[in-house]
Amino acid sequence: MPRTPSEIAVYIMMEGGHREEVRFPTIEDFQKWYSGQLVPKASSDEFISVPIKNIQGEYMVVRPSRVISIRVEPIYAGSVDRY
Repeated sequence: MPRTPSEIAVYIMMEGGHREEVRFPTIEDFQKWYSGQLVPKASSDEFISVPIKNIQGEYMVVRPSRVISIRVEPIYAGSVDRY
């Protein structure tokens, strides 16, 4: 039986070498944001909001045209520390 990740870490790489990590509760939440916010405005210089669900009181905005890559990583939490 396949394991289900506890959350999804998304690394957004931007022009100039800046990198941000944002976490989504599920891959579906990431896909909804990606296809609904980022892709339709991919060439735009207008800011779009990036949801930061794990940090209360903070928000992030990016210019979609400055995003050069995105890496998505499933995070599995368990009772055994594997580091």
